[in-house]
Amino acid sequence: MSAIAAAPSSRRVLADVIARPSSRARAFALDAALVVTGAAFVALLAQASIPLWPVPITGQTLGVIVVGAALGSRRGAAALITYLLVGLAGLPVFADFTGSIAAVAKPSFGFVIGFVFSAFVAGWFAERAWDRRPALAFVGFAAASVVPFLFGIPYMAFILNVVMGLDYSFLGLLEVGLLPFIVGGLIKAALAALIIPGAWALVRRADATKE
Repeated sequence: MSAIAAAPSSRRVLADVIARPSSRARAFALDAALVVTGAAFVALLAQASIPLWPVPITGQTLGVIVVGAALGSRRGAAALITYLLVGLAGLPVFADFTGSIAAVAKPSFGFVIGFVFSAFVAGWFAERAWDRRPALAFVGFAAASVVPFLFGIPYMAFILNVVMGLDYSFLGLLEVGLLPFIVGGLIKAALAALIIPGAWALVRRADATKE
């Protein structure tokens, strides 16, 4: 029986059909390995960075969406929680090879918090098979791309206006925390909408050769 045919529902994501453990113990180990690998993947893309104040442009969002879609909502969120915690612990996984507890005082840290929920949303759409067709995948991934701003902009406002004593208006916050990222966010969602459905196509092709 094929891997895809064996899947009980559309809630299966790429990780479920590519890596299939033979026991519960191996399933736990596999989940842990997937979570750590997902965190490492986001850390790698975080280093593709364009310096911009108060929030740099990075490849993190692409990594977050791909990880969430490939691993599913729970494992995707767990991967980003792992990424956040190891960064706060001091590992240089944040943009520009930074990482420490001091990151919480940066205006951009709210976006990192939002990545956890963004990965969950991307995984949620993937579990409903939106990740298998580019058009649907783009809609779901674009929605996931919005999530970090829901956390990042209020957090940035608090750091800039309360902690740092600056005076950014709401429009000013949007100018520095949203507008520069719209086009890039759409491009990253489009890339993810090519990568993930493309991976599904490869899985189906490989699966067909086994029948």
